Amino acid sequence: MGRSRALLAAFASLSLALGAAGSAQAGADRGGVDQAGVDRAGVDRAGVDRAGVDRAGVDLVRVGLPPVVSRVPTGEKVVFLTIDDGWNHDPQAVRILLEQRVPVALFLLPGAVSYDTGYFTRLVDEGRATVENHTVDHPDLTTLDALGKDAEVCGAGERLDAVFGRTPKLLRPPYGAVDDGVRAAAKACGVKALVTWTHDFTTWSGTPPTPRLAAGDIVLLHFTPTLAADLERALAVARAAGLRPAALAPHLKAAGIL
Repeated sequence: MGRSRALLAAFASLSLALGAAGSAQAGADRGGVDQAGVDRAGVDRAGVDRAGVDRAGVDLVRVGLPPVVSRVPTGEKVVFLTIDDGWNHDPQAVRILLEQRVPVALFLLPGAVSYDTGYFTRLVDEGRATVENHTVDHPDLTTLDALGKDAEVCGAGERLDAVFGRTPKLLRPPYGAVDDGVRAAAKACGVKALVTWTHDFTTWSGTPPTPRLAAGDIVLLHFTPTLAADLERALAVARAAGLRPAALAPHLKAAGIL
């Protein structure tokens, strides 16, 4: 099964590359449009900039592949909290999430779940948490061949499904590293969107600068020893901006991304 998925993903990537080359040649003959299909103002007909990312932070260039989302287009005054990895199981962070009923998307590594599954099932069962895919071993997926991508993405999805009874539909590629091969592999594994982030609130070394949040921003946090403090800081910044945390997947669906 894994080899078949990997071959399909590799074929999809090749087809996209060939299609892009053909589109570039055809684009040279369009009035006022360059070879990338972008007009002289830097915006194509769909309102997508030269990087292939629309003004809402959604990558729309490669039709047929799951989009890459760094923020969510929404008219609501909401932000989206996401937490990665899962290695540090801080009970204070759980208390904050449960007592304040904070919606959160958890992009988990199966190995981090396996040694204390109850920590996460409690967040899902008693709170407003959903579990999503962050691969098996946290590699840069762009460096792997098709079989390696399949093992990391599909393997993580299958292991998380075995624990939580649901196959994740969102993937956070480690380090935010994405290319069309990663997107094709994700699609073969049933992923509907790849989610990166707008702002990282994780304390890595000293308290990081605190950005201003805007509606639709995706906040990145990690299960580190500073998670509780980082979470409180992100919630305080959101409140100061008149924003509230909201569930990610329903808003992606409302925006037509899922």
